[in-house]
Amino acid sequence: MSIAFTFPGQGSQAVGMGKALADAFPQAAAVFAEVDEALSQKLSVLMFEGPEADLTLTANAQPALMAVSLAVVRVLEAEAGLDLARDAQFVAGHSLGEYSALAAAGSFSLADTARLLRQRGEAMQKAVPVGQGAMAALLGLDYETGVAVAAEAAGANDVCQIANDNGGGQVVASGHKAAVERAVEIAKAKGARRALMLPVSAPFHCALMQPAADAMREALASVTVRAPKVPLVANVLAAPISEPDEIRNRLVEQVTGTVRWRESVAYMASEGVTTFYELGAGKVLSGLVKRIAEGASGIAIGQPVDIETFKSRP
Repeated sequence: MSIAFTFPGQGSQAVGMGKALADAFPQAAAVFAEVDEALSQKLSVLMFEGPEADLTLTANAQPALMAVSLAVVRVLEAEAGLDLARDAQFVAGHSLGEYSALAAAGSFSLADTARLLRQRGEAMQKAVPVGQGAMAALLGLDYETGVAVAAEAAGANDVCQIANDNGGGQVVASGHKAAVERAVEIAKAKGARRALMLPVSAPFHCALMQPAADAMREALASVTVRAPKVPLVANVLAAPISEPDEIRNRLVEQVTGTVRWRESVAYMASEGVTTFYELGAGKVLSGLVKRIAEGASGIAIGQPVDIETFKSRP
């Protein structure tokens, strides 16, 4: 049985996340304390108590989700003897989760990861004035049809791209608001089961994010990047990478590029991965596994009871 560890992206945050882990395990509490110190902010209080509106802000949600994922990793290392280099074939993360995956695999320090994600969140929010961009879920369409929808919706002057290919007939369009609204109507005409605008604060993973990509190129140039203990299956390639300079480059590309999650999971499954453990908040990625890789299992680990289940695995 081959294993991959995956790390969730934005949208999986919820008030209260990580609190049970911090209460049960000192290793988790230590992660949250280190992230608080790195950001000079009591992010853990916001995570545990809210308000939800502040936690959902991109600049808070990104480091907060990473903190929960890394808390799970540290607890598994202490309580279940997890050794990533020994136990995993790959790591992968959905959008910001790629930073969590790299931190788990030793490429980034925890403090650097928190600061990078704070910068990433702020840069993505600033890249497009509020109200000018949008995203929409196009459900029941395959990726190729989604690309055609986005191209038709873009027109001469507007950006519209597929931001996420999540698998299971779930693609997400991103770009100028008017173009994304057109994409919703075009998708319905092309047979989408549902097409709906998403409650997001910016149009992520499209060309409008270029100012944020430039900011991240500068930020990533100033931190130490080590080769990960196990290969990272990169969002923009759906293929494994390990070389530090390529990791930097692909993280920059990822800001404006498509999150190729369906292909990433399919690649790992083709390499023999049968169990995908999702480490952190929520269960989004675990649900997608079953739709992408027939016979593979997706298991979410985010609560103390999940730690016990992992410890008792065969």
